[in-house]
Amino acid sequence: MKITDYLSSYSAPIWATLIAGVLLVITLSLSMYLLLEHLNAYKNPEEQKFLMGVILMVPCYAVESFVSLANPSISVDCEILRDCYESFAMYCFGRYLVACLGGEERTIEFMERQGRAKTPLLGSDSEPGTVKHPFPMNYVLKPWKLGQWFYQVIKIGIVQYMIIKLLTALLALILEAFGVYCEGEFEWNCGYPYMAVVLNFSQSWALYCLVQFYTVTKDELAHIRPLAKFLTFKSIVFLTWWQGVAIAIFYALGLFRSPIAEGLQFKSSVQDFIICIEMGIASVVHLYVFPVKPYELMGNCFHGTVSVLGDYASVDCPPDPDEVRDSERPTKLRLPQPDEDVRSGMTIRERVRDVFVGGGEYVSFIHLN
Repeated sequence: MKITDYLSSYSAPIWATLIAGVLLVITLSLSMYLLLEHLNAYKNPEEQKFLMGVILMVPCYAVESFVSLANPSISVDCEILRDCYESFAMYCFGRYLVACLGGEERTIEFMERQGRAKTPLLGSDSEPGTVKHPFPMNYVLKPWKLGQWFYQVIKIGIVQYMIIKLLTALLALILEAFGVYCEGEFEWNCGYPYMAVVLNFSQSWALYCLVQFYTVTKDELAHIRPLAKFLTFKSIVFLTWWQGVAIAIFYALGLFRSPIAEGLQFKSSVQDFIICIEMGIASVVHLYVFPVKPYELMGNCFHGTVSVLGDYASVDCPPDPDEVRDSERPTKLRLPQPDEDVRSGMTIRERVRDVFVGGGEYVSFIHLN
């Protein structure tokens, strides 16, 4: 069933457009404020350049959904643009996590050290240095050995979703041009149901890889509070997609009979309206999940020698002296020192300084001279 002819003569109710417009303004204001704050404290480019790519996902989703709600005839085009940026945001999120671990090389080194650990990583029933799969994946996948191979599997699992998402977006554009895409229609002669199945499998695998990556690195990433970041990102990327599929299924089964759904008439308009609400909430959550405060406290960093002893604390192997000596992690700050006259009158308590360590950790030291 081709619905583009009907969509061209349909417009969303005024109340829905007004509510979505107000939420759009709130979303753009908060997101731009957070982005400008990060630009003002742009002191760790390796992390922040990817972090800002993730933050931009919220205003992009909000703008796309509002435009699609106001003009349903271009809803497919707007969705394709959203899918393209979603792929880029997935790439940025993965690179951000790797940057927080010290880069790709250090991430692989960390996983290899975990792979050599004597203590099982995921519980007493796991083999040392391996990641066992939960039910039912344990029946089709062997335990993954930690190290470079594990990192490559996770990387490919995320990249495959990016590629498939882009390809399906382009295919949807072609099918829509020939009138056989039929967004939200579960008909055998429509392209939408087949692409939905492919994307669901691809998304599920990418999500599984992200969960496994989080399981392995959550302790190492504790300083950035990774759980909140994972949940926020996955909610925006994955739940919005499944939400759209669920709405389409409810419409197909005739179960979506709420006053809002009847007023909006089209499943795409319902999805757009809900996303506008969700992005307004997400813009507020981003202020707390991706704060700028850690970067404001960084000051002018220089590389020190105190570096990776903590990496070895959780594994049963001695630290590498060369790695400890030659580490280039930013671990110390050059703080402004008070004048000698001022320092002579300071108490021991006043001489205690909290020094920000790269990524969000703190260490205290005392000036004794």
